[in-house]
Amino acid sequence: MTILMAGCGDLGTEAGLRFAGLGHRVVGWRRSPAKLPAAIEGAAADLGSPDLPPVPADTTAVVIAVAADSPSEEAYRAAYVRGVENVLDALERDGVRPDRVIFVSSTAIYGDAGGGWVDESTQPDPGGFSGRVLVEAEDLLHARLAGTGTAATALRLGGIYGPGRTRLIDQVKTGTAVVPEDVHYTNRIHRDDAAAAIVHLATMADSPAPAYVGVDNEPADLGSVLRFLAADLRQPEPPVGDAGPARGGNKRCRNDLLRSTGFTFTFPTFREGYKDVMAGNGIRHP
Repeated sequence: MTILMAGCGDLGTEAGLRFAGLGHRVVGWRRSPAKLPAAIEGAAADLGSPDLPPVPADTTAVVIAVAADSPSEEAYRAAYVRGVENVLDALERDGVRPDRVIFVSSTAIYGDAGGGWVDESTQPDPGGFSGRVLVEAEDLLHARLAGTGTAATALRLGGIYGPGRTRLIDQVKTGTAVVPEDVHYTNRIHRDDAAAAIVHLATMADSPAPAYVGVDNEPADLGSVLRFLAADLRQPEPPVGDAGPARGGNKRCRNDLLRSTGFTFTFPTFREGYKDVMAGNGIRHP
């Protein structure tokens, strides 16, 4: 198979290396292709620009894994909406019809559910511009690919942590972590499991569903996560107090549909994942 990674940062590079490890040809589009490992054929590309490189004629799957340059609505729109649009335009321009296009989205589309459960059947209800833009990008993807023979899939990832992604660990180490006064559920996925899910959905025998929630097996109260980290790091337990606005909204995301495809997690909960991070395993790709 030939895999086009449209956007090849940390997550895209990890997924690309896993595709290459399975024997597939991997082409990676990013602004700084010289940073890519040798197993990925790099090509200079800005997904926010319509002037994208040629798409390999034998491309089997496309993975759109972009990140906004800044936390602003315009940056999100440039990365996600225009990024999806420009990649799909490039496929049409070059007459390439891959079997699958996988768009890396986010559970931000669900907003805040007051601690309730959400899954793929839940109507998106984004609370901020990031979720709204991602819903728009997902809708664009499905509308453009409807009836083309190319399966369109959105992988809605929770908060990604892993090598070099140590925000909560750093807060506990520096004594700035605060346990919220009320229960605040969080949803996360280790970078390696997120990359493995991308590879799984791109290569599995059955055609993928239009959307999957990509989180680990246990929505976890933030206080429980912080206390676990403090105990493992042998740091004082963080105080209870006003932790500010709930990051990512208060909701519990189900991953049943993803697991029903046969996907299994290397890090099924935050405990295994954070222990691996704190052991110093893995690297964050530049």
